[in-house]
Amino acid sequence: MIVLNASIPIDPDSRDTAIEAATELAQQSREEDGVIDYRVALDVEDDTTLRIFEQYEDDDAVQSHMGSDHFEAFQGHIPEFVAGDVELHRFDVSEKSRMM
Repeated sequence: MIVLNASIPIDPDSRDTAIEAATELAQQSREEDGVIDYRVALDVEDDTTLRIFEQYEDDDAVQSHMGSDHFEAFQGHIPEFVAGDVELHRFDVSEKSRMM
């Protein structure tokens, strides 16, 4: 499994635009083959930071997502609301277990 975690700082004046674009991205991404889960959240300690948590079956699913129309559309919207450097981290996970 591959997990991606993105942190996107957003301009407070463009918060609604960012939330709308990210919500659309998440909804469409969850429909893709190979996507285990795709969630967007506002940081509870900093409501000007979007957090995106993505889980994929394999690298093919990641690459397919990165080439999808809805991902490219989201990328096109980022300049409308971004307020700093976007961070993206990839985790290659060999095992997952539930703790609670």
